[in-house]
Amino acid sequence: MDENKKRALAAALGQIEKQFGKGSVMRMGDRVVEPVEAIPTGSLMLDIALGIGGLPKGRVVEIYGPESSGKTTLTLQAIAECQKMGGTAAFIDAEHALDPIYAGKLGVNVDDLLLSQPDTGEQALEIADMLVRSGSVDILVIDSVAALTPKAEIEGEMGDQLPGLQARLMSQALRKLTGNIKRSNTLVIFINQLRMKIGVMMPGQSPETTTGGNALKFYASVRLDIRRIGAIKKGDEIIGNQTKIKVVKNKLAPPFKQVITEILYGEGISREGELIDMGVDAKLVEKAGAWYSYGEERIGQGKDNARGYLRDNPSVAAKLEAELREKFQPAEAAREEGDDDGDDE
Repeated sequence: MDENKKRALAAALGQIEKQFGKGSVMRMGDRVVEPVEAIPTGSLMLDIALGIGGLPKGRVVEIYGPESSGKTTLTLQAIAECQKMGGTAAFIDAEHALDPIYAGKLGVNVDDLLLSQPDTGEQALEIADMLVRSGSVDILVIDSVAALTPKAEIEGEMGDQLPGLQARLMSQALRKLTGNIKRSNTLVIFINQLRMKIGVMMPGQSPETTTGGNALKFYASVRLDIRRIGAIKKGDEIIGNQTKIKVVKNKLAPPFKQVITEILYGEGISREGELIDMGVDAKLVEKAGAWYSYGEERIGQGKDNARGYLRDNPSVAAKLEAELREKFQPAEAAREEGDDDGDDE
């Protein structure tokens, strides 16, 4: 760059800093780049699939799927992990369906959880914005986008046609929220439901779509598709769901990774079940017939017994988890180094 252009650029940068404050514009090389902070999800498999060890702080995340697939369970486990790290969590329950007893079973400190059950979509998003702007909330969950009912719809008659009202509300709210979320380094999770598109579909296209328009698809740094794919049985009794979680969008690491994990009723994501499955894949746990062995020791006949052994011997589970993290760590470390100049939209 010639001298005249350099002087003109320096003058422009000086004027911008004077008008908008120091750091309004800076060269990427001048900035001390730090890896994106993450909040663990409570699922070791998912943390590794996300590439940064969890869900990113200072970003918008969308979790969607069919009914009873584990969306709220996953967010409550992330809240529990955040609270264990000393963070503050807020839950905006637009569906008015949060069960505090179940949340407590998943490890959530219910006494310290900030809960709001708003009357309208506008109220919910205004509360979310105020909590984010306070800079003192680490994780904020909105459950769900489909239940964010615009005030005009609540005040109108039951059969009134108000097309696009919720989509406009979401679009405006996300325009306001995004900058504040980045500045306050808050993780904001929107839970969303699925609907069917009406009309003729092109071959290969899915008829499923999420509610609330397209804005959230663009603003979300991570989108997770969570679905129940089978039942977990103990004898004839169903004790949980086998669940597939797909990383549909990821601005911080390669997307399209998917994991199959277990959600047990009353317990949430089975940490011990994940350790066994990952251990078998990584050849750290040996499976011979129905028996599982770790090192020299047999840890159980059948997965349920092996899970029980790890639950009763937390030191063995911790050792196996440390070995698994070490095995998968190089990919994560490389990602953190490479992400310093990454997509920070």
